[in-house]
Amino acid sequence: MGKQHNNRGALLASNLPQLQNLIKRDPQAYREEFLQQWNHFQSILRIWRLQPDAVEEGQHLRELVSFMAQVAQCYPQETKEFPNELATLLRESYGSLSPELRRSFVQSLVTLRNKEIVASIDLLANLFPLLPRTTSSSLRSFIRTIILTDIKTANARTKNHKLNRAVQAMLFTMVEKGMDAEVQGDKGKARGTVNGQEGTKGTEALWAVLVTRELWKKNVWNDAKSVSIVALGCFHPVAKVQSAALHFFLGSDEEDEDSESEDEAPDIRALQHRREINKKTKSGERKIAKAEHVAKKKSTAKGSKSTPNFPAIQQLNDPQGFGEKLYDGLVRYDKRYSLEHKLLIMQLLSRIMGTHKLCVLGFYTYIMKYLTHHQLRVPLILASLAQSVHELTPPDALVPVIRKIAQEFVHPGVGAEVIAAGINAIREICKRQPWCLGETDGGAELLGDLIEYRKSRDKGVVVAARSLLQLYREVNPGLLKRRERGKIASMGLSSGNQPLPFGQQRGAAMDIDGLNLLEEHLKQAKGDGPDVDMSDTEDEKGWENWDVASGSSSDESEDEWINVDSDEQKEFNISDSEDEKEAKAPESNDRGDGMTEERVQSVSILATTKILTPADFALLQDLRLKEAQRVVEAGGGSQSKRRLAMLEAQKKAVVSAGEDPTATLITESNILGVRKKAKADYEERLASIAKGREGREKFGSAKGKKNKASVSSSTNKEKKRNKPIMMARYSSAVRAKKMASLKDKQKRLRAHIDRAKKAYH
Repeated sequence: MGKQHNNRGALLASNLPQLQNLIKRDPQAYREEFLQQWNHFQSILRIWRLQPDAVEEGQHLRELVSFMAQVAQCYPQETKEFPNELATLLRESYGSLSPELRRSFVQSLVTLRNKEIVASIDLLANLFPLLPRTTSSSLRSFIRTIILTDIKTANARTKNHKLNRAVQAMLFTMVEKGMDAEVQGDKGKARGTVNGQEGTKGTEALWAVLVTRELWKKNVWNDAKSVSIVALGCFHPVAKVQSAALHFFLGSDEEDEDSESEDEAPDIRALQHRREINKKTKSGERKIAKAEHVAKKKSTAKGSKSTPNFPAIQQLNDPQGFGEKLYDGLVRYDKRYSLEHKLLIMQLLSRIMGTHKLCVLGFYTYIMKYLTHHQLRVPLILASLAQSVHELTPPDALVPVIRKIAQEFVHPGVGAEVIAAGINAIREICKRQPWCLGETDGGAELLGDLIEYRKSRDKGVVVAARSLLQLYREVNPGLLKRRERGKIASMGLSSGNQPLPFGQQRGAAMDIDGLNLLEEHLKQAKGDGPDVDMSDTEDEKGWENWDVASGSSSDESEDEWINVDSDEQKEFNISDSEDEKEAKAPESNDRGDGMTEERVQSVSILATTKILTPADFALLQDLRLKEAQRVVEAGGGSQSKRRLAMLEAQKKAVVSAGEDPTATLITESNILGVRKKAKADYEERLASIAKGREGREKFGSAKGKKNKASVSSSTNKEKKRNKPIMMARYSSAVRAKKMASLKDKQKRLRAHIDRAKKAYH
């Protein structure tokens, strides 16, 4: 009894950690002490509300809040309103709280969440409004980490759709709040520096976009709802929110000012200099090694190129409407946005147009005013223009653009780099829509003038002109002169192969090239194995690692289709006229697409009896390549060699497209083309020197060092012995010998004879 009395006497208000430890061991035994501290907490809270500036009361309140958060699970009935009180304090009295109290209250809410007293959605609902109101960078970073970690943990094993939907609804509301405000630009007097409620809404929307972007980057969210949140941010009146949303779709990692940017790379030279001066310790060596690792990692991340977010672009809801709204905002607020911001919008609009095959014809009229050789960032503008073109773009909309580029970039009054950029831009546009240069609108003359630049002295211009010539040899050789078409294109034109006009498509394919090779291969493989039906297992293996959409059940398919009797079909049979009967007669012997009966009989029936899997198509590509190689080795002509080269190029293109999804993306380097190597600046020269010294011994002569017991440099006598003869001829010693008098020569000779005698004896 005395020992228990002594323990209870030690439980004072200033000894809360000991009381916390004892309560966790036996909650019922220390219930009275807890209630005493709970009442004390309520009284301290009332005093603090009357005097928020009291330092002692605030410190005591912080200790009591941490204590209550730790022991709340032991007394759930008494503390059921404690989380709501904390949330109310943070929400209503956030401005009067000191930084220490704010962090303590947030940490207490996180502790309650870890003890599963507070639900995840309630915690996030209380933390999201604090992000735009927090001025402390450390607390803002802490809140951001808690939000991301909590959502990531909830979706670790399986997708928590209930939580995701609730959080996405909150983020969508945060972005949607300030959509009715006036549009703020990012240059001059229109720069968005708004205070008050509108500025808070803009900051809330910015944080909603940033949180969505981080969760997408961590692969926690990858659905269309997340894309819709960021897509709404692209039309927010605040330019910073627009910039963050545009960077999400463009795939760049540029953070905004309000976000927590990473620290700069450590100064390695300063650390090494400090290491040489201070005392050498192992901990110091570990710090330098860690700093070097961090600096190398940051330099690698900084040097890596940004890749567009193609999955997000493909999941856009109503891409045509999205693209038109982007264009309307670009035209309407053209004078409010800076050039960099307009370039972001143009990049995103062009990629959406190219990905979804959209037609926003006003975009080509708008971009023409930027197509001048003295325009800032004109290579990026040309790349955006070419990226927006596809095979469904009307050629009439591109003809003025092509002529504008030719007039501004391709003429003798500009430099070679400008001419190369103009021809490369025209080539990229014509590659996607060859009919933008036609015979009726003077396209053949313009094409002939552009191709004449292949005789230029500049390498970049020659490469650009030759690439344009090679392109039209493949897609439309009829626009070229006879001597410029080449052998293959001329043979194709003589045989009647003409390119299809705009809007037309070739007839339906009757066969797959090389399908008979696959049929023979499968027959041989089946003949070598056991005589069992392995078609089902082969199909299952062929579809491995591929996402296949599940079809409807057999019952549903039976309900959807209605069998019609043949008698009912005869009632709707419309008799043909005499002309139609005469026209049908030759079709029985020869098909309209040139497929004769013999060719139809030779067509493989594998495609009608088996569903080809992606593995089958990959095998078919390999079989066609092997067959072409066999024909070439057997002495095939130039045509078989060209077929082999074409198949190898196709396989290489498929592999590169699978490994790199940005293979079809047009960059500034594609527009600039081949250029002379630019003069390196000071940093590049130093980096090249340091790279050349890697793995090499220290610079200097190694003579007289390696062959000695103790490492030392060579003596002056050794250096004189190895001195070049042309240098020794004009040395002072040699010239003194030549100019010496007869008396000096006799003395030197007598001394030499005396030394020789002494050495001999």
